[in-house]
Amino acid sequence: MKACIVGAGAIGAFIGARLAAAAQCEVSAVARGATLDALRRHGWRLQDGERLLQAPAQAVDAPGALGPQDLVVIAVKGPSMPQVARSIAPLLAPRTIVMPAMNGVPWWFVQGIEGIGEAPLQSVDPGGVVSRAIARGHVLGCVVHASASRVEPGLVRVHQGRRLIVGEPAGGASERVEGVARLLEGAGFEVERSAAIRRDIWYKLWGNMTVNPVSAITGATADRILADADVREFCAAAMREAAAIGARIGCSIDETPEDRQRVTAKLGAFRTSMLQDAEAGRAIELDAIVGAVAELGRRTGVAAPNVNALLGLTRLFARVRHLYPG
Repeated sequence: MKACIVGAGAIGAFIGARLAAAAQCEVSAVARGATLDALRRHGWRLQDGERLLQAPAQAVDAPGALGPQDLVVIAVKGPSMPQVARSIAPLLAPRTIVMPAMNGVPWWFVQGIEGIGEAPLQSVDPGGVVSRAIARGHVLGCVVHASASRVEPGLVRVHQGRRLIVGEPAGGASERVEGVARLLEGAGFEVERSAAIRRDIWYKLWGNMTVNPVSAITGATADRILADADVREFCAAAMREAAAIGARIGCSIDETPEDRQRVTAKLGAFRTSMLQDAEAGRAIELDAIVGAVAELGRRTGVAAPNVNALLGLTRLFARVRHLYPG
C-alpha cells in the first residue's frame, strides 16, 4: 500500500512519522523549502515525550514524482488548499482515498446536505476549485483530536492525544473506513469509526470556533479568555448560533456552551493554534473555522450576529497584520 502525506507540518508529520515507523505501508511526503530539506536529510522525526521516533522519508516537492497512491493525507493550512488541489492529480487513481486532516469545515462538507444546495462553500472552496479537482468519491472524512507543534522544520513534538475519527462523508460503515482505521491503529493511533463524520467535524468546530479567534485578537491563553465573564458570554452566544445552524444541517449538539467551556477550562493556560500562527506571523485559518459557519448561517437562514461579529473583528485584526488576504 502506498500512502502520501501532503503537507508535513505538525499534524502531517505526526501522522507520517507514525505510519513510516510502523512499516505497514510505503510512506512518502510532498513538502517544500526547509521541511523538504529536513525530511531528505533526517527522515521523519517525532518527539513523543522522552522518545524520538525516526524513520526514513521519501520526500519530493512535486506530486508528479510519486505517481498514484492508495491513500493521500492532506494536512495543509486551509488557505493553501486550492493550490494543493490543482497539483495533486498525479497522486489520484480511481480508487485513491483522500483524507484531509485539517482544521474546521472541509471543502466537501455541504455536498449531499438537503435543503442548502450543492454549491461549494465560498469560504473554503472559492470558485469550486477544490471540488472540481478532488471528486467526492475520493474523500474520507477525518477529525484529529491531538495537539502537536513544529519544533523546527521536519521535527514535530506531540503534546497530547493521538485520537483520530474517520468516516464516510455520506455516513455509515464501509470497507474503506475499516481499512484506513486498521492502518492507523497499526501506527499507534486511537481510531474511532464514525457513522456520522459531519457531526463529529461540526462538534469539534463548535468547541474551538470562538476561543481560537479570540485568542488571536487578544493574545490571551484560553484560561484568561474563559475567566472573563463578558468575553465568555460573547463566546457562548456565538456557540448557541452555531448550534442552531448545526441543527439545520443534521449536526445537532446536545451540550450547552457552558458545558463545553468547562471542559476547555480544564486544559488550563494553553495557546491555541490560531494564536501561535498570529504570533509567528503566519496566515490564520479564519475561513474554515469561522467564515464557513457564517456562510452556513446565511444559507440556512439562521441569524448569527455574534458569529458575524467574531468573523469581522478577527478578519480586520488579521488584515491589518497581513495575516489574511485583502
